[in-house]
Amino acid sequence: YAMLLSLIFLIVLVAAVVGFVFRHEIKTNFESNLNLALRDYNVTADQHSEAVDTIQRTLHCCGVQNYSDWEKTEYFTKRGIPQSCCKNQDDCSEEDLKDLSKAKLKVFVDGCFFLVTSTMESKMSVVAGISFGIACFQLVGIILACCLSQYITNNQYEMV
Repeated sequence: YAMLLSLIFLIVLVAAVVGFVFRHEIKTNFESNLNLALRDYNVTADQHSEAVDTIQRTLHCCGVQNYSDWEKTEYFTKRGIPQSCCKNQDDCSEEDLKDLSKAKLKVFVDGCFFLVTSTMESKMSVVAGISFGIACFQLVGIILACCLSQYITNNQYEMV
């Protein structure tokens, strides 16, 4: 049992170290994937488009760096900036969303990349605290399992 707990403890420890060491690569991959999702964005309900809409609605952001990122997409040439960027859904017309200067007043201007990464970084302390607590319980379990094993081997009972 102690060996199994030790193995789980080591796996969690390695995962935490790898996540910490490669956090910049994770950010870079997220940014490039968000750019790809914007480029391939369409009206049909595919997973990437739904994810972009959810992020933009939830975090009140638009585009990767800012709302003007949509200008480089094929979707913008057809329909303008998506409705998920609108501050007020009732006040956003398609004509306004096709003109960047008008859209600036009606959509969220901040980009999603900074908001997502800052939200993740602000929650990291909570995740680290919970992980540290779980690791402490695992270490206590390992120590108690070793003590129990030692107690059993020192007090051999006669087989009847």
